[in-house]
Amino acid sequence: MNGLPQAVLVRRGTYHDSVTLMRVSRALSELPGVHAAMVAMATELNVSILREMGFGVPEAEPGDLVIAVRARDTDAAVEEADRQLTAAPRPGETSDEQPPLTTRSAAARGPADLVLVSTPGEYAFFEALDAVEAGLNVMIFSDGVPVERERLLKEWAEAKDVLVMGPDCGTSVIAGAGLGFANVLTPGPVGVVAASGTGAQQVTCLLDRAGTGVSHVLGVGGRDLSAEVGGLSARRALRLLDDDPGTELIVLISKPPAPEVARAIEELPLRTPVVRALLGPGAPDLTEAAEQALRALGRPVPEWPSWPAWRGGRATPERIKGLYAGGTLSVEAAAVAGAGDSGDFVDFGDDAYTRGRAHPMIDPALRVEALGRAEATDVVLMDVVLGHGADPDPAASLAHPIARSPATVVVALIGTEGDPQDLHRQAGAFREAGAAVFLSNAQAARHARSLL
Repeated sequence: MNGLPQAVLVRRGTYHDSVTLMRVSRALSELPGVHAAMVAMATELNVSILREMGFGVPEAEPGDLVIAVRARDTDAAVEEADRQLTAAPRPGETSDEQPPLTTRSAAARGPADLVLVSTPGEYAFFEALDAVEAGLNVMIFSDGVPVERERLLKEWAEAKDVLVMGPDCGTSVIAGAGLGFANVLTPGPVGVVAASGTGAQQVTCLLDRAGTGVSHVLGVGGRDLSAEVGGLSARRALRLLDDDPGTELIVLISKPPAPEVARAIEELPLRTPVVRALLGPGAPDLTEAAEQALRALGRPVPEWPSWPAWRGGRATPERIKGLYAGGTLSVEAAAVAGAGDSGDFVDFGDDAYTRGRAHPMIDPALRVEALGRAEATDVVLMDVVLGHGADPDPAASLAHPIARSPATVVVALIGTEGDPQDLHRQAGAFREAGAAVFLSNAQAARHARSLL
């Protein structure tokens, strides 16, 4: 099949967002007679993937668009790519009204108290600064903001008495309204402050399974508890939840924080009890933190669901490979599994993999490729995160590669009964493909370790 004709076109200075490009790539790949197709911005990562796929890519800049197809009729495939790109909606196209050109002018058009910034990282700081100067809280979904600018922005927010959530804040839930990647959660008494989007999703999904709801989830960005940022947003978020009459307990979630920042936060004078899920040596994992929260509220801890695999791998496993979409879940799994020298964990949600590409919770391509390289002696441990904003049917993309893999596969399925993907249908599809499925990432990691 690799003998089919191929075409590679570079469109200079032509930008489309990564989700649109992912959808066009998928649509082309599903056409009859098309063996391989990828439409992407010419970032270093995307160019390297194209070359691994056997395409000869000419010199291109990250701001250029690449259309690469291998097909019986390359002209027809390229024509279809152009048709779909032309048809893709762009901001402001559906309205006769001139859209606002700045964050401040948008806020001036009507009442607002929260701005969501999702732009390329080099522009996100200025849009967020515009929001803060207008006295508005801001959630920065974008990554790629230098840490010194993050610190400056949060210092200015403290002076303006507003909250900055992010940069790289993937998940927040404000009074039941999900922003970014968000699960469908029952309202309840637990407030969450999270320097981790998928960490927040894991804890809140477990609480939801236990029948305990959530008041708010305030994401603060993955670097907030670092020494460079000093926990500025986490402190403000904790104070906000402490003042919230609907919040009876707070859970604080982060990858390993800077020790001095963790101590300073612990010394905050708060009336509301706080359960700390600050991953690191000797600290509770996320499942244990959810169980602590339930006990603190006087509620029972259920048995977390799992769906055992109906088949094992084809050889005795010798090492664990982590193929993760969530950075905190990857850190937790590596620690719980005791991976050490026998493990190889990759966070495909890291900035290095998402520049010019959709997040792996939306686009499974890189993890599908990694699954294809797994060996019979591997235990592949991976997360699948459900909820709004995520892949509408992850099993449709991942179940077949799991079934074809010679490795033993273990899936941590992060979701709730209310999520649009249908938790039980997803679990059943992965189990049918041969994977063991767990609602708890920590339990999935322990199971993977037990297989070695």
